[in-house]
Amino acid sequence: MPNAEAAIRKAADILASARHATAFTGAGISVESGIPPFRGPEGLWSKVDPIVLDISYFHRHPLESWRVIKEIFFDFFGRAQPNPAHVALAELEKARVIMAVITQNIDNLHQLAGSRTVYELHGNSRFLVCEKCGTRTPAEEVNLEDLPPRCPRCGTVLKPDFVFFGEPLPEFDYGQAIRETEVADVFLLVGTTGEIMPASTLPVLAKRHGATIVEVNVEPSNYTESITDVFIRERASVALPALAREVLNGIRKENRADT
Repeated sequence: MPNAEAAIRKAADILASARHATAFTGAGISVESGIPPFRGPEGLWSKVDPIVLDISYFHRHPLESWRVIKEIFFDFFGRAQPNPAHVALAELEKARVIMAVITQNIDNLHQLAGSRTVYELHGNSRFLVCEKCGTRTPAEEVNLEDLPPRCPRCGTVLKPDFVFFGEPLPEFDYGQAIRETEVADVFLLVGTTGEIMPASTLPVLAKRHGATIVEVNVEPSNYTESITDVFIRERASVALPALAREVLNGIRKENRADT
């Protein structure tokens, strides 16, 4: 297995010549922003009963669910900011190297970093939605000291606008993500283990459609030995800025040579 620097140079060459590169991100990209993953020994579910995010439980016990939701997603996660990995992806998108980001994360950090085309497979915690009238409200505009929060239009209990257990993935974002697997010639995997269905099937679909798979992870994932072509074993906040520099410097040299 090549070292990280050699893998980054190889990945940079692949991205620089890509026709349509798509990034696919998981919890690992946001860990360095202070957001722990849901699974694993240090994950959220080792400390909190996941029943609070079951949609049936939420409907039956909205106050109990909201007490935990507020503490985790708004008092704690809500203060998180993008790290250099998020910024690097936004820079690559601005340069038209990355055409879209598909994310399993609900933290809104890609958008805060400047990414514009983001497909959120599991929704977004920075918004609350009314399941009755459809009103979608920024969480910062809702008084979360009075739980459970209620819709300003109809008074129904508001729900965080992310996918609970027992809910389907958002139709539009999932449909666009499927389309990306069909058109991408490079799929850049960042911080995802490949354990969460059905999101985990997307890189496999991209590979079947002929995409080259570049993976950035601190440890091998379910993809590394099965579909990954270039594996960069490094933290996302280190690997992605280095990768972006390599790609963008190469593009600048080409542009100067053409003038």
